[in-house]
Amino acid sequence: MHYKTVFAAAALAVGLALPASSGTMDDVKAKGHVQCGVSQGLPGFSNPDQSGNWTGIDVDVCRAVAAAVFGDANMVKYTPLSAKERFTALQSGEIDMLSRNTTWTLVRDTALGLDFAGVNFYDGQGFMVRKDKGVKSASELDGASVCVNIGTTTELNMADFFRANGMKYEPVVFEKSDEVVAAYDAGRCDVYTTDRSGLAAQRVKLKDPGAHMVLPETISKEPLGPVVRHGDNQWGDIVRWSLIAMIEAEEMGVTSGNVDDMRKMATNPATKRLLGMEGDMGKNLGLSTDWSYNIIKQVGNYGEVYERHVGPDTPIGLARGPNALWTNGGLMYPMPVR
Repeated sequence: MHYKTVFAAAALAVGLALPASSGTMDDVKAKGHVQCGVSQGLPGFSNPDQSGNWTGIDVDVCRAVAAAVFGDANMVKYTPLSAKERFTALQSGEIDMLSRNTTWTLVRDTALGLDFAGVNFYDGQGFMVRKDKGVKSASELDGASVCVNIGTTTELNMADFFRANGMKYEPVVFEKSDEVVAAYDAGRCDVYTTDRSGLAAQRVKLKDPGAHMVLPETISKEPLGPVVRHGDNQWGDIVRWSLIAMIEAEEMGVTSGNVDDMRKMATNPATKRLLGMEGDMGKNLGLSTDWSYNIIKQVGNYGEVYERHVGPDTPIGLARGPNALWTNGGLMYPMPVR
């Protein structure tokens, strides 16, 4: 573990306040890359291939920030983190931002010296069981053993659910997600619980994915999004608006494939502002005029990112649902770039 991480953990343990960061942008420019905290391997969100190349919805938020800052989406280095160590790594300065399927909650947003910069995936917690168990509803899980990640909202939600429904359960906890999946696959527990997107993603790792089913109940709200340190407003703005730019681009019909043509032919003032042709939106962020153009050209709009990593045509196979644009009945509503 990084020495700064150790220091931050010790400081938190004795109630010391961590100093607010005020220069992440300067640090990032000086070292020439964004250090982004990601999962230890969640397909569709942040997952390395055999060559060590990271892909996923969360990875693309990191890449968008790099495109905005450097004009190059590849100027990112990734730090795989367990759920237990992710916040300390950010608090300590070991990473510049956290983009790791992390739920925005009041305690995390107020008590940990952190700020959530937006939501890039609206989710909810569910349960997965073996089909041959004959279980059709979460209401039938009384007395079940449940595999779960320690140090997560998942663990807390599970406790709330069973207590609220007057049921007993046996938690089987692990620090690493792959350990949870392996334990469930090996039959060490009856049920696997995490965010429903995570269940869809992790099911592809099971020996026989078709032998398992996700129960219909969603027991929580899990707004997942990128996190920065509290007190570093400029960096927080950059991460926030990098995400918003991708959502705004989808709403305007600007894609990685047509962005150059749109830049030449657009007449809509809002599109012109987004693409750096009118006004200077980048100046207020401490970025170049083409910051959002670089994001869209190199990473894509939100819809492209979604379809590429978790959409219906991927092994994850998730419909847009609440992650559709607000104009299509979803919750993705970009703040205006103006």
